[in-house]
Amino acid sequence: MHQKTSRRQFLARSTALSVPLFVPAAILGRDPEKPAPSERITLACIGVGGRGSSNLDTFHAKREAEIVAVCDVDSAHLAGGLRSAGLDAKSGYRDFREVLRRNDVDAVMVATPDHWHALIAIAAVEAGKDVYCEKPLAASIAEGQALVRAVEKHGRILQCGTQRRSMAGCRFACELVRNGRIGKVLRVEVGVPGRFAVRGDFTGEEPAQPVPDGFDYATWLGPCEEAPYTPARCHFNFRWVSEYAPGYITDWGAHYLDIAQWGLGRDASGPVSVDAQDVRFREKGIYDAPESFRIAYTYEDGAQAILVSTEDRSQWGMKFHGDAGTVSVESENVVTEPATIRTSTIGENEIRLYDAKNDHHGNFLDCVRSRKQPSAPVQIAHRSASICQIGAIACALGRKLAWDPKAERFAGDDDANRRIARPMRAPWKLAHA
Repeated sequence: MHQKTSRRQFLARSTALSVPLFVPAAILGRDPEKPAPSERITLACIGVGGRGSSNLDTFHAKREAEIVAVCDVDSAHLAGGLRSAGLDAKSGYRDFREVLRRNDVDAVMVATPDHWHALIAIAAVEAGKDVYCEKPLAASIAEGQALVRAVEKHGRILQCGTQRRSMAGCRFACELVRNGRIGKVLRVEVGVPGRFAVRGDFTGEEPAQPVPDGFDYATWLGPCEEAPYTPARCHFNFRWVSEYAPGYITDWGAHYLDIAQWGLGRDASGPVSVDAQDVRFREKGIYDAPESFRIAYTYEDGAQAILVSTEDRSQWGMKFHGDAGTVSVESENVVTEPATIRTSTIGENEIRLYDAKNDHHGNFLDCVRSRKQPSAPVQIAHRSASICQIGAIACALGRKLAWDPKAERFAGDDDANRRIARPMRAPWKLAHA
């Protein structure tokens, strides 16, 4: 590398390399616990309320990362993020586009409400940034498709925040299933919470209120339809409003169906049909996402993934049923029937799945350096989100739908296909649609 070539220029030009791009500090005679600033990956955090603040703290604790900018439309969140990152007000932004113009930013963390994920992530990769994007990857199937195309076109690294992909327990459970320890897989039961976990004393029937000072509500709405402001609509509770998200279907479903498809060996594909039953919605108010449901996904070989809302916490997680046993998993907790399956060793010549060493954020940083694919890359994250979205579409239409996982279209169903993309309010649009 020429002496005048910066590290960031080298990163931008080296996306096809599969060798480490950073020289270990110990070789250069420096303290390996304190990498030089030029060796750190510079990050901007976009959306730092709730999950975003947790991601910020995790990256801030990584010695190989340096947070240089924070962006949020809520001044309270922005101030908190700047404090946590040890930055002054000059490093704070209200408009993500200003962040993406900075040449000193290597990567961005996106943890906005779901309806902003894909638009910001696409803009980031087009600006030459790598992306850590919270789940679900996108708010519609078309947005996920566009983001996949953008990441591939620009050769960027994207890690989705489906962190169970990096957990040893989930990996081991899927390896047991993939290597035939439970025999032929018949179905996987996926349990998520029922009833909305509304934060704050909100019913969803609150009247409109003036927008509070310090909150850019128009930008928060972004591509979505104009709607009167109420605090019941915003921040965490957006996920119960179908304009922004279909409730637990994409909230927990993005995590759990991701692992279900991993275990089924379908994480780069999808089912051939989806059938939503026992779907219930609230009768009034803005919280109109499905609150209870049973969604059955059927694959080409007849295996099923069944997503069920339940108040029984013991049923939350994934349970793989085979003709020779079962494997249940949630995070690091793996239970098998018979118990002897749990003590099985996965051989060197058997299927071994991606091992991210229980460090999802660290895996992203490693891949930014090496240009190798992370544990939850854009292609798989899109499939994990889209299986949730076709389930939500089946709930909305109230009937069984045929799905073509190759074409990513509903078979002979114009009404369902119109829901693959969602309308966007000007000036926002999918550049790659």
